[in-house]
Amino acid sequence: MPSTEINEMTQREWRELGFFYDRHDESKEWRLIGSKAGLRHFAHAMKKYASHPGNELVSEHQHFGPYGYLAIGTWTTSEITDHWIAGPLGEIQGLALTIISRLDTASSGDCIYLRRAFSPLSPYELVMEVREDSFDPAKADSACW
Repeated sequence: MPSTEINEMTQREWRELGFFYDRHDESKEWRLIGSKAGLRHFAHAMKKYASHPGNELVSEHQHFGPYGYLAIGTWTTSEITDHWIAGPLGEIQGLALTIISRLDTASSGDCIYLRRAFSPLSPYELVMEVREDSFDPAKADSACW
């Protein structure tokens, strides 16, 4: 069992990230859970990744969160797998803009499904669960309480 210090560090990292995520292999989906502002952090991180020239090389990637198993990466085609959300930088930029646009019209309790817009043939779905503005992403991680 992790120490109190490790749990507090993990909670802090979730809060800095702004959202919680988990991968569900049985249902083949990534779930990102957060307030609109928290989920926008993810979209802005994608935009930042896609605008960095050093990320143009195939297989470049960036990990997110305290456990680091969600990654955004550069690939020849758009895909959502158990490993990452990846594609050409222009497609990643487009996904970020789609997320922002959908969050603009979403309400707390809504789920936004993104596979069809980004990579319809991908094995995994990307789902964003929109929560209330006061949502604490650290509370969604049962492993650090």
